[in-house]
Amino acid sequence: MPLRTTLPLELLFALLQGYLILAQSTNASTYLDNALNATGVLNDVYYNASTGLWNNLWWNSGNALTAIADVAKADSNYASTAEGIFATTFQNAPGRGGGPGWTNNFYDDEGWWALGWIDAFDLTSNQSYFAAAAEIYNDMQTGDNATCGGHWWDKPHSANTAIGNELYLSVAAHLAERTSGDDRTGYLNDALNEWNWFKNSGLIDANSIVHDGLNLSTCQVDAGSPTFTYNQGVILGALISLNNVSPDPSYLQTASNIAHAVLTHMVDDNGILIEYGGSLTPDENASQFKGVFVRNLIALQQAQPDSAYVSFLQKNADSLWANARDPSSGLIGPDWQGPYEDNDMSSQNSAVSCLLAAYVAS
Repeated sequence: MPLRTTLPLELLFALLQGYLILAQSTNASTYLDNALNATGVLNDVYYNASTGLWNNLWWNSGNALTAIADVAKADSNYASTAEGIFATTFQNAPGRGGGPGWTNNFYDDEGWWALGWIDAFDLTSNQSYFAAAAEIYNDMQTGDNATCGGHWWDKPHSANTAIGNELYLSVAAHLAERTSGDDRTGYLNDALNEWNWFKNSGLIDANSIVHDGLNLSTCQVDAGSPTFTYNQGVILGALISLNNVSPDPSYLQTASNIAHAVLTHMVDDNGILIEYGGSLTPDENASQFKGVFVRNLIALQQAQPDSAYVSFLQKNADSLWANARDPSSGLIGPDWQGPYEDNDMSSQNSAVSCLLAAYVAS
């Protein structure tokens, strides 16, 4: 009679775990393939070489520039394509945002472009890109000393927002990382002063969620203030950069607290990231916000690994690919739970960042 054997449950469980780990490792290349596919669609459908912008949008194109740089950093085969886009945008886009060069009336717009050109500089070592970022920052400095402290959102001085302050902090810290001597000292002092104000401003609540802005009359956060995902994202990158140039354990701890707060309070029942107020679609600005968060979350994962971030990024990348993508066109909508609808340049760009983050995390 043939010998029949049964495997203990513990061994079966161990084998299953091994299979899942193997499957997860093979999925890494799939995430990259998907990110490259989404990037190709982003550029084919929305990039206008004659203006150097994606869908002729301004601050959103600064974010697209960063996404293109991130793709090239993850896949060296894409570097030459990215460098061509950088050169075209650098030549053709200045002055199209309502002001001279890379500036306009909105300091946060300027911050996105400054970070984009820093990313392009990191990839290419082109000093012209770094000089552009430094020049943008010089203009951003004119928004200091806002009502309630910190940094103005705009030149008409109409608002004191989290995003304006976070971008000012992030650009200063990123510039400090890449300079030396008096320049480094100046940027670092700006970053430290900004963070010391921000952490005490009341913009971060007791649950470690960042609110959108302060009431200029009370210098407090209004009840029901929006808590957009990009408010949670930019501060992560800013604190990582600040820790790189001036190490302090509290920076990454605060970043971790904010990240985990998002994973707890800003997701649906399946753990898929949702924007404040629900869909907010169609909105070509709001559809950029989630991309900003996941882009900075993967940076935090690289600085301070956490399996919760890996699971979150993979789950969101899987969901948007399966549920929010039109297979016939490759276009991806802003609601990563699905269904596919309301695609725009920013939702496509955000999807690129999520897919790429899942690849880097895997």
